[in-house]
Amino acid sequence: MKQQRTRSAFSILALIGLVSLCACADPSQATEDAPSATASDSAAAALSSPNQDRPEVEVNEKAQALVPEKIAADGKLSVVTAPGAAPLSFYATDNSTPVGNDADLAAALADALGLELELVPVSWADWPLGIESGKYEAAISNVTVTEERKKKFDFATYREDLLGFYADKDSKIGPISKAEDVAGLKIIVGSGTNQEKILVDWDKANQAKGLEPVDFQYYDDDSASTLALLSGRADASFGPNATGAYKQATTGELKQIGSFPGGWPDTAQVAVTTKKGSGLAEAAEVALDGLMDSGAYSQILDKWGLGDEGITDSRLNPDGLAG
Repeated sequence: MKQQRTRSAFSILALIGLVSLCACADPSQATEDAPSATASDSAAAALSSPNQDRPEVEVNEKAQALVPEKIAADGKLSVVTAPGAAPLSFYATDNSTPVGNDADLAAALADALGLELELVPVSWADWPLGIESGKYEAAISNVTVTEERKKKFDFATYREDLLGFYADKDSKIGPISKAEDVAGLKIIVGSGTNQEKILVDWDKANQAKGLEPVDFQYYDDDSASTLALLSGRADASFGPNATGAYKQATTGELKQIGSFPGGWPDTAQVAVTTKKGSGLAEAAEVALDGLMDSGAYSQILDKWGLGDEGITDSRLNPDGLAG
């Protein structure tokens, strides 16, 4: 039986150390009680390297047999991801290679399907057209299943979708536990994301009650958004909980002030996203189940500190969020 995943001590140590390489932490802030600098720096270097240590994955013959001939013909799997922030997807130290949980999962999926991975970094706004047009074959970039997206895409799920509100550690804002709590706040959110939709819906309901509107703030650069939060230009950020938790652990400057399922008020899952009717999602579902059975899936999530968001089996086109 597949087990719910738990995060490993090594992955947390590594993620804490990673800040020194990709978040520009001040070494003078280290204390005698901090984890071993040598151990954390070594782990951080491994996580931010363009040459990642990944689990060995054998070809899943059942999944391979389901790969559409059009995709299998060139022996490659073209996958897009939107590098934004660790630990989901971000640029390695060479500033060109996407690394993170989503990149590792893409590599494992390609191996299971017997294909060579072509991992292409794109902006979040560009992946839908790229998949719909057939330019790319799959997106692995923290895409939540919604009923609206199911009109154009097929999905094979691979992770629970959890969202979090984060603020400066000294902020008096929060806790945020209901829609009314965001009224009048300056909140950073990603454009075109599910969390933006949730926030927009809350804001509309609040304004209908005569409450102050939300000041929506958008940043393409993750470092800039974090700076806005710490400088007081924004009250809070609302995004994938994994990213917020990473920043909290690595900077020590943030705190969580609220968390919600990605499908609030329902639960939701993140999925490998393919062109509707292409047939690739069916192969991906079988391959993902195989990765979960073999232990490779848990190795990937534990490496990036995402064990708490693991699932026990992949689902093909499950009920998605409304809208």
